[in-house]
Amino acid sequence: MNIDLDMYQMTAVAVVVYYVGLRLKRRFNIFDQYCIPAPVIGGVLFSLLNLVMTTGGFWHLTLDTSLQGFFMTMFFTSIGYTASLRMLKEGGLSVLKLVAVCAVLIVLQNLVGIGLASVFNLGPLIGMATGSIPMVGGHGTAGSFGPLLEQMGAQGAATVAIAAATFGLVMGSVIGGPIARYLIDKDNLFCFECVQEPVHKTPVVGKEAYAVDKEYFLFGIGQLLVAMGIGSWITGLITSFGVTFPSYIGAMLAAAVIRNLSDLTGRYEVFSKEIDVMGSVSLSIFLSMALMGLKLWQLSELALPLVVMLLAQTAMMALFARFVIFNLMGRDYEAAVITAAGCGFGMGATPNAMANMNAIVARYGPAPKAYFIVPLVGSLFIDFINAFIITLFLNMF
Repeated sequence: MNIDLDMYQMTAVAVVVYYVGLRLKRRFNIFDQYCIPAPVIGGVLFSLLNLVMTTGGFWHLTLDTSLQGFFMTMFFTSIGYTASLRMLKEGGLSVLKLVAVCAVLIVLQNLVGIGLASVFNLGPLIGMATGSIPMVGGHGTAGSFGPLLEQMGAQGAATVAIAAATFGLVMGSVIGGPIARYLIDKDNLFCFECVQEPVHKTPVVGKEAYAVDKEYFLFGIGQLLVAMGIGSWITGLITSFGVTFPSYIGAMLAAAVIRNLSDLTGRYEVFSKEIDVMGSVSLSIFLSMALMGLKLWQLSELALPLVVMLLAQTAMMALFARFVIFNLMGRDYEAAVITAAGCGFGMGATPNAMANMNAIVARYGPAPKAYFIVPLVGSLFIDFINAFIITLFLNMF
């Protein structure tokens, strides 16, 4: 049986897949414990169903992913609007130091992936699919760069990248806490200057959660669309010189310029809350679509190499956190908390980092410096750095 979903049907199914994942996440605590996103849960279940039905000869599923690129670009454009140089300056030397450390980590992850891929004769692009694309980048970057790797000739790269991102989400949470606890207990670390509790956001409930200003929301969406339009010209200009350049990078750059001109001049407002909401919505739909299209049967030939490569990334992350992040960030209690967070967003996402830190401070006490630095780096700057380093590697190979 042939089933063809057009772009509207594909989007509708993606939304259903998201809500299935959300329901399962609320039902089973393990998903929430490891910060597995709802689109990942629902999308992986759909791809498993597709695997059974396709290999069993029950159906042949064709998906129209025309809108996947739109939602992907909108999500990364929302990230671009968070790249405030003023906030980077306010963060001081510690933020710059952690940014530099993360840049080194990104390079190492790609070198480990490419090196092991050459051992298994898989080609450097498959190695990239297990490097910083899924590790630091998470599912969003994996879903966007995976198809690009396949267009460049790496068959199954999209599936490998998504599988690696899922593995990283789990392992980033597994190794972060134990490493930090070991460092704290070994050196008897505690915070001398912690005079305030770390700020934890309380979810808004009741009617306030649904209070939306239609005019502000339209302004926010408008700013996203304007940056996306300008970004397409930027991307087209750069690719005209023969440079491999992901389509969304231009939009991220345009958004960052618009944001920083606002900070500098004060002549207009960037509607950050509305942009953030639209970015989150776009990410959920984009990830659901990306995971629905996984061809899991392509992993059969890569099973053993993939396991070895992902275990190697885990070992490298643990060593890097223990000996580099901890030492460079000050070798104190705050540094230990940042080390736990580094494992979180170094192999997963910022929510993993925050979950790791929450677990540590709940046992050992507050770490206000870490709670200021980590969200700045993990949510604002690391995606930019990762995207540009990945682009450099792709053009090298």
